[in-house]
Amino acid sequence: MNFAELTKLLFIAVGFSADAFAVAVCKGLAMKKATLKEGAICGAWFGGFQALMPLIGYFVGALFAEAVSVVAPWIAFVLLVLIGGSMLKEGLEKGCDCEGHNADLSFKTMFVMAVATSIDALAGGVSLAMDGVENIWLAVTLIGITTFLFSVVGVKVGNVFGCRYEKIAQRTGGVILILLGIEAVLSYFELLPW
Repeated sequence: MNFAELTKLLFIAVGFSADAFAVAVCKGLAMKKATLKEGAICGAWFGGFQALMPLIGYFVGALFAEAVSVVAPWIAFVLLVLIGGSMLKEGLEKGCDCEGHNADLSFKTMFVMAVATSIDALAGGVSLAMDGVENIWLAVTLIGITTFLFSVVGVKVGNVFGCRYEKIAQRTGGVILILLGIEAVLSYFELLPW
């Protein structure tokens, strides 16, 4: 794997982790005092599911990748732009999404939140297969670790600063995913230097 591919995977990981960061900010906001243990619990849930969902999506997508190899870059483009556009739209909406969140870290609460924040990563995994990512294990490890770290930081940021950075994270993640979708099409037409 070359430097350009590794950089692209890192950007994908950051893009996918933006939703988890935003929810972690809400969790931190609801806590009286956020500890490292609480941040790590959120990080483990969000990071684990953000790694698992693209893995599932990748293997589902790989089943059909050969059959649709001609349109694969367009499928990757559409999926990444839709996911990124949705995140960007949420990030541009007024107000804080944290209302109604609580500090509950129980299995039931965290499971639902982890699934909800990682559903888009399932489609992202399909786009990774369509985009021809060869080392899915490295990709999901990077996504999982990045999301873990962003979630731990998100809990602390929410606890200290409130909702201030939640929308910025959503907008940034959305833009990154849209740019990666465009990159998939430009690479298909060999219009990029890498």
